Amino acid sequence: MTAVVHTAHDVATRALGWLHTHRLLGAFEDDAATTDLNDPEGAYKPMCELALASSLVLREGVAGTNEQQVARELVGFTWQQLREGDLLYERQLRHALLTDPLETYAHHARSGLRHEALEQTLVQCSVEDSMTELLPNRRLAVANAHRIVGIHRNDDFPAMLRQTWLGRIPQPWALDWYTAYYMTHTVFHVTDWGALPGDLLPEVVEYLENWLPVWIDVWAEAGQWDLLGELLIVGACLPEPRCDPAEWELFANAQHADGLVPRDDRPVVDDPEERYHDHKHTAVVATIAGTLAMSRLLGGGT
Repeated sequence: MTAVVHTAHDVATRALGWLHTHRLLGAFEDDAATTDLNDPEGAYKPMCELALASSLVLREGVAGTNEQQVARELVGFTWQQLREGDLLYERQLRHALLTDPLETYAHHARSGLRHEALEQTLVQCSVEDSMTELLPNRRLAVANAHRIVGIHRNDDFPAMLRQTWLGRIPQPWALDWYTAYYMTHTVFHVTDWGALPGDLLPEVVEYLENWLPVWIDVWAEAGQWDLLGELLIVGACLPEPRCDPAEWELFANAQHADGLVPRDDRPVVDDPEERYHDHKHTAVVATIAGTLAMSRLLGGGT
């Protein structure tokens, strides 16, 4: 597996560097002073994703010194953009039923960036159980975010897992593009992004071990590099990590020399801002996939 470790390291390092180099293309205007708090997709999701990737690089500790510094700078950038949590706090106060402030905050809290007033508000929302109705895989996302922040709840992860598409062990060909993303995120949240691989139910592990190679082959043939990267993360989250050299080489070959990883097989435009917004998610995915593959193959996770 030495070859996979090297390939995963190179992919993650280049993707993280690309995100860091182009981070200002995703910055809020006026230091978020005019950010629309009603627009989570535009305002919060990009910052959440950057913080997620950076926090996992720091958590796993397998990247080089330079990459760890880049990750610290990147999560510091997202925290500054969110006015050190004040923007999340204001959104949670205005929209008590929503979960994106919690989920965005969790990745910063994992990195040691805390906001006392926001945490108090999140605790109150948790006590009242007032957050909005969610799809089964999204319930796991919220439960895991509470777990990361340290807000005690009696969430039953195995029961919640059984309510998802994946937990029901459906016929493996009953998987469309959207459901594939739901499935991957079910794994991410149950295992807290590979930190708790033993929390997957045995029957789910067996199912994934049998069918993950097939799904990877299908979506690789379709040139869906973003989804392929997410499936590689799933492999790294299994109790016995699955990191196939040929699959990793295929993913690595899709990456551009500057670190960009295209989301699919369509042409990549030349405009820097459009390139960033179209492909930043795949760079986040590549950073996480490479980081977790390295960590698990080098003995991380339990």
